[in-house]
Amino acid sequence: MTGAAESPTEAEIQTQTEAERHHLRRGYLFGVLAYLLWGLFPLYWPLLEPASALEILAHRVVWSLAFVALLVWRGRSWPAVRHAIAVPRTRWLLVLAAIVVAVNWGVYIWGVNSGHIIETSLGYFINPLLSIVAGVLIFKERLRQMQWVAVGIASLAIVVLTVDYGRLPWIALILAFSFATYGFCKKSAGVGAVESLAVETAVLFIPAVVTLFVLQLQGTLVYGHDGGGNALLLMSTGLVTAIPLLFFGAAARRLPLSAIGMLQYLAPVLQFAVGVGLKHESMPAARWIGFGLVWMALVLLSMDALRQRRAMAVTPVTPEPDAAVEPAI
Repeated sequence: MTGAAESPTEAEIQTQTEAERHHLRRGYLFGVLAYLLWGLFPLYWPLLEPASALEILAHRVVWSLAFVALLVWRGRSWPAVRHAIAVPRTRWLLVLAAIVVAVNWGVYIWGVNSGHIIETSLGYFINPLLSIVAGVLIFKERLRQMQWVAVGIASLAIVVLTVDYGRLPWIALILAFSFATYGFCKKSAGVGAVESLAVETAVLFIPAVVTLFVLQLQGTLVYGHDGGGNALLLMSTGLVTAIPLLFFGAAARRLPLSAIGMLQYLAPVLQFAVGVGLKHESMPAARWIGFGLVWMALVLLSMDALRQRRAMAVTPVTPEPDAAVEPAI
């Protein structure tokens, strides 16, 4: 009897390879579904009118907490939630995440329902570039030459768009800054996506309920006063928030970060297409130039990332569920 392990047969290797391919195919399917749903949000939020953006935000918090609590119960994830709350650093990171995600959600909903879908898409286009700048300012990271070029082109794009709009594209900038901060908090906290959202919506729950109560006292609350269909749509905000999150989590467990990074552009591309093609928002020549500069910067950024990855010759690994941060839209 020998102590050497038996080598896998050709059939076993082929079976293993096919299983890995199936794993990746499912990952891409889940990833595309997640970003497809996020990209089509501009078609969903207007359905909730005449509810205001503030009321929609409050309902999104309330019903998201209800649905995510059900997911936590089914997944028996309460110990992970309790542990996140018990650790002071993690708890305060999630409180900050809750605050910035509320800002992100509120501005995004208001932007979409106010006819600024194209500008909201800009926020998610420039987010990767903003994350690079944050790395330099906060973590003292050193940028490679092509990254500097990409940041410079993106800065020029902001100048062009500011001139075009006659103001800073503040909707896009708030969305980008809030999401960058949200991503930093989530990565630093190291909590699962569902458990994290449970804590975040729990933090926002009382302010959301108070908001709905105040709107009712003011006579401006739409929920319960505009028919059953509108009430059901407002309640569906919990499902609409959680389902793409679940798809994203399934994709993150199966795909390398490089694949997730490429898929993330699907959502703003779809948002932009909705704004231009379906909502017919204005796109003068200067605005096309500004967006073109942003897209050029993203192409350079992607090329630099691919070149760096090849130079390092790192074998892609399947990330843990916390390895990527879901868009806060």
